[in-house]
Amino acid sequence: MKITDLQVPGYERVARAEDASSGLRAFVSVHSTRLGPSLGGMRLWPYATDAEALDDVLRLSRAMTYKSAVAHTGLGGGKSVVIADPTEKSDELFEAMGRVVADFGGTYITAEDVNVGIPDLRCVRRTTSHVTGLTVEEGGGGNPRAATALGCFLGVGAALLEATGSADVADKTVAVQGLGSVGFGLAEHLAGAGARVVATDVNPERLTRAVGELGVEIVSADGIYDVECDVFAPCALGGVLNDETIGRLRCSVIAGAANNQLLDEVRHGEMLRDRAILYAPDYVINAGGGINISCELRAGGYDAEVALREVHSIPQTLAEVFARARARRTTTHAAAQELAEAALAAGPSVAR
Repeated sequence: MKITDLQVPGYERVARAEDASSGLRAFVSVHSTRLGPSLGGMRLWPYATDAEALDDVLRLSRAMTYKSAVAHTGLGGGKSVVIADPTEKSDELFEAMGRVVADFGGTYITAEDVNVGIPDLRCVRRTTSHVTGLTVEEGGGGNPRAATALGCFLGVGAALLEATGSADVADKTVAVQGLGSVGFGLAEHLAGAGARVVATDVNPERLTRAVGELGVEIVSADGIYDVECDVFAPCALGGVLNDETIGRLRCSVIAGAANNQLLDEVRHGEMLRDRAILYAPDYVINAGGGINISCELRAGGYDAEVALREVHSIPQTLAEVFARARARRTTTHAAAQELAEAALAAGPSVAR
């Protein structure tokens, strides 16, 4: 195992890991532990280059800092990415990754993310104790993605309330980009509440399931940007709000679970504002999973009722973001950044 620290200004520790015996190639980034140990999921993705993987882990860990700060979880921001195809997953790979996490000495706590689930985390836990998101029977809080989906659904209502005066999603059209566990969970909530759901995904099996179980309408991966809808909900990878896509959107609200939706946080946030499209900042609306995990780490252990109550606070936080943006005549992303930075400046006392 070779772990090499990288010097990245503004980050507490960033490391590249390689392990020849398991084939592991990975990066771990701890952006901030000012409010507590850094939390962030482990993502497995076939990045084309190391530079692409490093850029992703840096952006994701920074977003986790702000997510934790705005949600007052008492945690910091970190992330890990494994460079691999999902078909290459193995017990040895995740055991090696556990040794990398262990090297951070508790400053980084890992959890699920894209292409990494509870069975994989069980392998990680063989070599480190700094793992969250396992089942309740195993001392965890269960899959945090259900909490993320619920929080996102509540956030859709909060964004609609701001944009239209009503939080009711019934008879509204929502275009869901990505039907992974969070996107599918969001689609379930929406369909159950009477919304018309139009969706896309790169996985045909997910599409078939969504049509059969939820009655969603399917469009192509590229066509999702052209759907006339009330809400566009990005629930896949980041950077989807960019120069090419923003001009095509036919919605009044963007409210989805994907991380780092704005390719350029400042410029693309301003483009959305100029088009009068209300943007629910991603790390505010998708904080449900982080909130759920934070409850695992508190004295007395996980309490599902406490976690649910705190997830239900997401609309209130979004309302505060929207009000600040209006008052300061700034973008909603900038308003969320201000709230996060104020929480960071105040220090650990702001945690619940």
